[in-house]
Amino acid sequence: MKLGDICDINMGQSPSSETYNTNNSGIPFFQGNADFGERSPIVRIYCSKPTKIAKKGDILFSVRAPIGAINIADCECCIGRGLSALTPKKSTTEYLFFLLKAKNKILQSLGTGSTFKAINKNTLLSLPISSHSINEQRIISNKLSLIENAIRIRERQLVKLNQLAKSRFIEMFGDPISNSKGWEITKLEDLGELSRGISKSRPRNLPELLGGKYPLVQTGDVANSELYITRYNSTYSELGLKQSKMWKAGTLCITIAANIAKTAILKFDACFPDSIVGFKSNGKTNQIFIHYIFSFFQELLESQAPTVAQKNINLQTLQNLMVICPPSKFQNDFESFIQQLDKSKFRIKKSLEKLEMTYKALLQEYFG
Repeated sequence: MKLGDICDINMGQSPSSETYNTNNSGIPFFQGNADFGERSPIVRIYCSKPTKIAKKGDILFSVRAPIGAINIADCECCIGRGLSALTPKKSTTEYLFFLLKAKNKILQSLGTGSTFKAINKNTLLSLPISSHSINEQRIISNKLSLIENAIRIRERQLVKLNQLAKSRFIEMFGDPISNSKGWEITKLEDLGELSRGISKSRPRNLPELLGGKYPLVQTGDVANSELYITRYNSTYSELGLKQSKMWKAGTLCITIAANIAKTAILKFDACFPDSIVGFKSNGKTNQIFIHYIFSFFQELLESQAPTVAQKNINLQTLQNLMVICPPSKFQNDFESFIQQLDKSKFRIKKSLEKLEMTYKALLQEYFG
């Protein structure tokens, strides 16, 4: 079977910009996947004279920049040229939704264009698909919906736990920037050792420096971690290690270029480049407390960074950073709270990983 056998496809077309408005005149207008929400689009703009209209219950599929994002229209709406609307005729809405999710990578590979990839109507219509009866479609959709809902619940739980951590910090210590609770203030350098990463060779990604057994943590590894750095994507060889340095597990990594003032704690010994500063407490504070302080300072430090080829701050900026220093007992109580929270997050993440693996396996089983 082909996709065109089970649905009609309506390609979007952008109406005149003069018809756009935010005063609810006409119907909602969705230009592309930037308007997409978790399952249905978020209304930002209306159109008083729509050109192409999607019906309530249509699948909205992004056909360009990028290809493959999917939502379900929860009302009649106007669609721009970044979207197509798929109206089921021999399929249920839910089944068509999951089918397109399963075929996402294939559809992306079928895109054409030099500036950005796009997919046309004929390519969509001719996409090979599996054949299932309406009853089978309902069974398949119900199974996948249950798993998808369970995934969403766990994702929301993680968001709430992250919010709880920051709320607990404010409850205990107030705003660390304004020092709303009047704690002692000191320079960060007085609370521990700050040292910049080492990358003597230029360029530092020379082939002979890489590919060994020594973990190499990059700024992206720090920025994409929440509390602890548990993974790395690069390694140094023996030669790479000689021109760098190994920092101990427990070091708080602070980025000073690209993603400025992002922080995370090493779970293993590792090297890192000079775009990262390592912080080790001298006993007057703890790494977890300082990590959360930076979550408040990150935006401020980034805004103060000079704009050159790439925004960055220097080691001295961190050394002179004035931070609150409550008594150790309060900091340690907060650390214990975060460690318990982190255990809960770990269990949820493990459950989430299993659900996502099951979800992908079922998509493969049902849709090939």
